[in-house]
Amino acid sequence: MKIGLLPLARPTFDVAFAQEKLKAMLGVLKASGHTLIGPEDLLMEADPRHLDALAEVDLLLVLQVTFTDAAFVADAARRGIPIAIWAVPEPRLGGRLRLNAFCGLNLASHALSRNKIPFGWLYADPQADETPADLEALLAGRRQVHPIAGTRPEITPEPWPVPDLKIARIGAHPEGFDTCAYDRDDLANLTGASVTEMTLDPLFERARHLPESAIGPYREKADLLPNVDEMDAGELDRSLRLAGALEAMRKEGGFDAFAIRCWPETFTEYGGAVCGPVSMMGEARVPCACEADVYGAVSQALLQNVSDAPVFLADLVDMDTGDDTGVVWHCGQAPVSMTVETPRATVHTNRKQALLFEFALKPGRVTFLRLSQAFGTPRIIIATGEILARDMAFTGTSGVVRFDHGAEAVLRDIMDSGLEHHMALAYGDHAERLRAIGAGLDLPVIELGAAQ
Repeated sequence: MKIGLLPLARPTFDVAFAQEKLKAMLGVLKASGHTLIGPEDLLMEADPRHLDALAEVDLLLVLQVTFTDAAFVADAARRGIPIAIWAVPEPRLGGRLRLNAFCGLNLASHALSRNKIPFGWLYADPQADETPADLEALLAGRRQVHPIAGTRPEITPEPWPVPDLKIARIGAHPEGFDTCAYDRDDLANLTGASVTEMTLDPLFERARHLPESAIGPYREKADLLPNVDEMDAGELDRSLRLAGALEAMRKEGGFDAFAIRCWPETFTEYGGAVCGPVSMMGEARVPCACEADVYGAVSQALLQNVSDAPVFLADLVDMDTGDDTGVVWHCGQAPVSMTVETPRATVHTNRKQALLFEFALKPGRVTFLRLSQAFGTPRIIIATGEILARDMAFTGTSGVVRFDHGAEAVLRDIMDSGLEHHMALAYGDHAERLRAIGAGLDLPVIELGAAQ
């Protein structure tokens, strides 16, 4: 076969480590005997000329070496060449998330599902013994997605429990994040939720001019962090001002939840992270979805209502079928009641600005929920499992989870369902009631890992 290569990466991740992984991936590919066409260096920018040079290949293979958005992958797939994606895991060493390649695979799989484009996928360490055989199966078309539509459980329907939900969307979702796209009318017709759209400027301006009295409560929370004095004072002040500004906007607009374009502008234009404020707001039962993910905010609000507890909007960043676990993570924004430790202050791993929280999620039963738009059709996606008493897998806020239906089956269903990269997480087992709410919305329900 003639295989076209697209080795994708971003410079905000660990480039040296990514180069090591790419070298190992190329080694396995070259040993396969196929003809490789295209760049063998990390592509940091989405240049259409790379696609033009791959017009005559039999298969386009995306090497997802670090996280990237899905725009370039979707553009490549629209050219009609069969496409497959190989993403690489990274060790859980308690340090920064150096690659975050699984999340890139997750974004790409959702974007392709929304465009009804079939694809193959592989999530594997290039140095694992089974990888050459798994890669050959991928190249031969034997590791394709098999779309699942979900089922409608025989259960007494429950009406939508969050009437008149008001969401403020602050800033548009980043390009290539189809996972965060939404249609305001479709959402209103489905749930009755209303969305007020605004830019980031009002948030930044309000934060800059807040009186000290509006920031004081958040300074008191930050002062409880044992190492807060290690943070840059200016960044810390600007970050805490975002918490005060969000609360003022919540009161003024009567909002129940926010969907905020958190990067890059909070760092590059404003100069302070919104992650710590998102944790504080979440603990106060005001869900804040990052990356302007409106359906993520709705999922949080629903699960918060059902669980009567704070909710964390998490990325799934690793699946280890050998250990039968996954890792849920975000940069540092989980509500602090989700740990038994004393949280620590930290900076964003890529952007190096304060304030974020750092801790491992406490052990216990958890439920995951997404009001999904996969394949362009609304559905309820649920998973249940147990957060284990493990060391922190990655910096920020993270937890190691053992899913009730097993990591291998859940991984398969994440790809086959076209699931978005954000899921709401709450402690407790709330699947039964969520099934009933799905029935009340007349939506199919997908339970990750369960027989479909």
